[in-house]
Amino acid sequence: MAKQHVKRGDEVVVIAGTERGKRGKIISVLTKKNRVIVEGLKMIKRHMRKTQRQPQGAIVEREGTIHMSNVMLAEKFDARAAKRGVAKPA
Repeated sequence: MAKQHVKRGDEVVVIAGTERGKRGKIISVLTKKNRVIVEGLKMIKRHMRKTQRQPQGAIVEREGTIHMSNVMLAEKFDARAAKRGVAKPA
């Protein structure tokens, strides 16, 4: 298994996919699947079954997973942008 370049709590930038260019903090790392969950990104809707706690059932929005190869540490991303002479994104 390859070494993970990110860990929980790191700020990352998504470098590929539908969320490209967005930043967020890592909530959890799924090492066996090589995926991460980033706060506020890749929101998915989860349909919850009726229970005693939720008699109506519900549609819950939560973060989905992103493959580790599609995220980069924010400080590394900013250093790369500075090296190329590109203005730092806000």
